[in-house]
Amino acid sequence: MVRVGMGAVPALVRERLAGLAGTRWVGIDGKGASGKTTLAERVAAAVPGAVVVHVDDFARPSVETWERERFVGQVLQPLLAGRPGRYERWDWGTDASLGWATVPVGVPVVVEGVSSTDVRLGVPWDVTLWVDVPREVRLARALARDGEGMREQWVGRWMPAEDAYEAAQRPQQRVDAIVVAEF
Repeated sequence: MVRVGMGAVPALVRERLAGLAGTRWVGIDGKGASGKTTLAERVAAAVPGAVVVHVDDFARPSVETWERERFVGQVLQPLLAGRPGRYERWDWGTDASLGWATVPVGVPVVVEGVSSTDVRLGVPWDVTLWVDVPREVRLARALARDGEGMREQWVGRWMPAEDAYEAAQRPQQRVDAIVVAEF
Protein backbone atom coordinates (compact mmCIF):
# COMPACT_ATOMS: atom_id res chain seq x y z
CA MET A 1 0.00 0.00 0.00
CA VAL A 2 1.19 3.51 -0.83
CA ARG A 3 0.18 7.01 0.20
CA VAL A 4 -0.44 9.42 -2.66
CA GLY A 5 -1.82 12.89 -3.22
CA MET A 6 -5.03 13.34 -5.18
CA GLY A 7 -3.12 14.64 -8.18
CA ALA A 8 -1.21 11.37 -8.55
CA VAL A 9 -4.27 9.11 -8.49
CA PRO A 10 -5.34 9.24 -12.16
CA ALA A 11 -1.90 8.11 -13.32
CA LEU A 12 -1.81 5.41 -10.63
CA VAL A 13 -5.18 4.06 -11.75
CA ARG A 14 -4.21 4.14 -15.45
CA GLU A 15 -1.03 2.24 -14.60
CA ARG A 16 -2.88 -0.41 -12.57
CA LEU A 17 -5.49 -0.91 -15.30
CA ALA A 18 -2.98 -1.02 -18.17
CA GLY A 19 -3.11 -4.33 -19.99
CA LEU A 20 -6.32 -5.48 -18.32
CA ALA A 21 -9.29 -6.36 -20.51
CA GLY A 22 -13.01 -6.50 -19.92
CA THR A 23 -14.84 -4.70 -17.16
CA ARG A 24 -12.34 -3.24 -14.72
CA TRP A 25 -13.26 -2.20 -11.20
CA VAL A 26 -11.97 0.84 -9.30
CA GLY A 27 -13.23 1.42 -5.75
CA ILE A 28 -12.91 4.82 -4.11
CA ASP A 29 -13.81 4.53 -0.44
CA GLY A 30 -13.53 6.91 2.48
CA LYS A 31 -15.70 8.74 4.94
CA GLY A 32 -18.30 11.36 4.08
CA ALA A 33 -17.18 14.69 2.61
CA SER A 34 -13.63 13.45 2.07
CA GLY A 35 -13.49 14.17 -1.66
CA LYS A 36 -14.41 10.77 -3.12
CA THR A 37 -16.77 12.18 -5.74
CA THR A 38 -14.24 14.77 -6.88
CA LEU A 39 -11.57 12.10 -7.11
CA ALA A 40 -13.88 9.76 -9.04
CA GLU A 41 -14.57 12.52 -11.56
CA ARG A 42 -10.82 13.10 -12.00
CA VAL A 43 -10.18 9.40 -12.49
CA ALA A 44 -13.03 9.07 -15.00
CA ALA A 45 -11.72 12.04 -16.97
CA ALA A 46 -8.26 10.46 -17.15
CA VAL A 47 -9.26 6.86 -17.92
CA PRO A 48 -10.81 6.38 -21.37
CA GLY A 49 -14.35 5.02 -21.27
CA ALA A 50 -14.63 5.06 -17.48
CA VAL A 51 -18.09 5.24 -15.93
CA VAL A 52 -18.70 6.47 -12.37
CA VAL A 53 -21.25 4.74 -10.14
CA HIS A 54 -22.07 6.76 -7.00
CA VAL A 55 -23.03 4.85 -3.86
CA ASP A 56 -25.27 7.83 -3.02
CA ASP A 57 -27.46 6.87 -5.99
CA PHE A 58 -28.38 3.77 -3.96
CA ALA A 59 -29.32 5.68 -0.79
CA ARG A 60 -32.87 6.47 0.35
CA PRO A 61 -33.90 8.35 3.50
CA SER A 62 -35.95 5.40 4.72
CA VAL A 63 -32.96 3.03 4.59
CA GLU A 64 -30.22 3.09 7.26
CA THR A 65 -27.39 2.83 4.74
CA TRP A 66 -27.06 2.55 0.99
CA GLU A 67 -28.81 -0.35 -0.69
CA ARG A 68 -25.96 -2.76 -1.29
CA GLU A 69 -28.30 -5.50 -2.53
CA ARG A 70 -29.60 -3.20 -5.25
CA PHE A 71 -26.04 -2.38 -6.35
CA VAL A 72 -25.17 -6.08 -6.48
CA GLY A 73 -28.34 -7.02 -8.37
CA GLN A 74 -28.47 -4.09 -10.77
CA VAL A 75 -24.77 -3.39 -11.43
CA LEU A 76 -22.35 -6.04 -10.20
CA GLN A 77 -24.09 -9.29 -11.14
CA PRO A 78 -25.10 -8.22 -14.65
CA LEU A 79 -21.60 -6.96 -15.45
CA LEU A 80 -19.98 -10.12 -14.08
CA ALA A 81 -22.34 -12.11 -16.32
CA GLY A 82 -21.31 -10.08 -19.37
CA ARG A 83 -24.48 -7.97 -19.51
CA PRO A 84 -24.81 -4.20 -19.05
CA GLY A 85 -25.72 -2.97 -15.60
CA ARG A 86 -28.83 -0.84 -15.29
CA TYR A 87 -29.73 0.87 -12.06
CA GLU A 88 -32.18 3.41 -10.73
CA ARG A 89 -30.46 6.52 -9.45
CA TRP A 90 -32.07 7.85 -6.27
CA ASP A 91 -31.94 11.35 -4.83
CA TRP A 92 -31.68 11.15 -1.06
CA GLY A 93 -32.70 14.77 -0.52
CA THR A 94 -35.99 14.54 -2.41
CA ASP A 95 -36.55 10.80 -1.90
CA ALA A 96 -37.31 10.50 -5.60
CA SER A 97 -35.98 8.63 -8.60
CA LEU A 98 -33.53 10.45 -10.84
CA GLY A 99 -34.12 7.96 -13.63
CA TRP A 100 -32.14 4.98 -14.81
CA ALA A 101 -28.46 4.74 -15.71
CA THR A 102 -26.69 2.10 -17.78
CA VAL A 103 -23.19 0.76 -17.18
CA PRO A 104 -21.74 -0.83 -20.33
CA VAL A 105 -19.79 -4.07 -20.32
CA GLY A 106 -16.03 -3.90 -20.78
CA VAL A 107 -15.34 -0.42 -19.43
CA PRO A 108 -13.60 0.77 -16.26
CA VAL A 109 -16.27 1.12 -13.56
CA VAL A 110 -15.38 3.61 -10.82
CA VAL A 111 -17.51 2.96 -7.74
CA GLU A 112 -17.28 5.77 -5.22
CA GLY A 113 -18.84 6.33 -1.85
CA VAL A 114 -18.75 5.53 1.83
CA SER A 115 -18.18 1.77 2.25
CA SER A 116 -18.00 1.25 -1.51
CA THR A 117 -15.24 -1.35 -1.08
CA ASP A 118 -17.23 -3.31 1.51
CA VAL A 119 -15.88 -6.87 1.27
CA ARG A 120 -19.41 -8.29 1.49
CA LEU A 121 -20.17 -6.94 -1.99
CA GLY A 122 -17.82 -9.40 -3.67
CA VAL A 123 -16.54 -6.94 -6.27
CA PRO A 124 -13.38 -8.21 -8.04
CA TRP A 125 -11.51 -4.93 -7.55
CA ASP A 126 -8.58 -4.08 -9.78
CA VAL A 127 -7.74 -0.91 -7.84
CA THR A 128 -8.96 0.26 -4.44
CA LEU A 129 -8.38 3.64 -2.82
CA TRP A 130 -9.15 5.15 0.58
CA VAL A 131 -9.47 8.94 0.76
CA ASP A 132 -8.06 10.10 4.09
CA VAL A 133 -9.27 13.40 5.55
CA PRO A 134 -9.42 14.47 9.22
CA ARG A 135 -12.85 14.33 10.87
CA GLU A 136 -13.05 18.07 11.61
CA VAL A 137 -12.25 18.92 7.98
CA ARG A 138 -14.89 16.49 6.74
CA LEU A 139 -17.54 17.88 9.08
CA ALA A 140 -16.78 21.46 8.06
CA ARG A 141 -16.96 20.49 4.37
CA ALA A 142 -20.21 18.57 4.91
CA LEU A 143 -21.91 21.43 6.71
CA ALA A 144 -20.71 23.95 4.12
CA ARG A 145 -22.21 21.74 1.41
CA ASP A 146 -25.35 20.46 3.15
CA GLY A 147 -26.15 23.25 5.60
CA GLU A 148 -26.00 23.57 9.36
CA GLY A 149 -29.42 21.92 9.61
CA MET A 150 -27.77 18.61 8.70
CA ARG A 151 -25.30 18.66 11.62
CA GLU A 152 -27.27 16.16 13.74
CA GLN A 153 -27.59 13.79 10.79
CA TRP A 154 -23.83 13.95 10.23
CA VAL A 155 -22.74 13.79 13.87
CA GLY A 156 -25.48 11.53 15.22
CA ARG A 157 -26.02 9.11 12.35
CA TRP A 158 -23.61 9.11 9.44
CA MET A 159 -20.25 9.63 11.15
CA PRO A 160 -20.90 6.89 13.75
CA ALA A 161 -21.95 4.50 10.96
CA GLU A 162 -18.76 5.33 9.05
CA ASP A 163 -16.69 4.73 12.19
CA ALA A 164 -18.38 1.34 12.68
CA TYR A 165 -17.63 0.32 9.08
CA GLU A 166 -14.00 1.39 9.48
CA ALA A 167 -13.63 -0.52 12.76
CA ALA A 168 -15.26 -3.68 11.38
CA GLN A 169 -13.54 -3.85 8.00
CA ARG A 170 -10.39 -1.76 8.33
CA PRO A 171 -10.49 -0.67 4.69
CA GLN A 172 -7.27 1.35 4.95
CA GLN A 173 -5.37 -1.89 5.56
CA ARG A 174 -6.60 -3.62 2.40
CA VAL A 175 -6.69 -0.86 -0.22
CA ASP A 176 -4.00 -0.36 -2.85
CA ALA A 177 -3.42 3.28 -1.91
CA ILE A 178 -4.38 5.81 0.71
CA VAL A 179 -5.14 9.14 -0.89
CA VAL A 180 -4.18 12.20 1.09
CA ALA A 181 -6.82 14.70 0.03
CA GLU A 182 -5.64 18.18 -0.86
CA PHE A 183 -7.97 21.10 -0.21
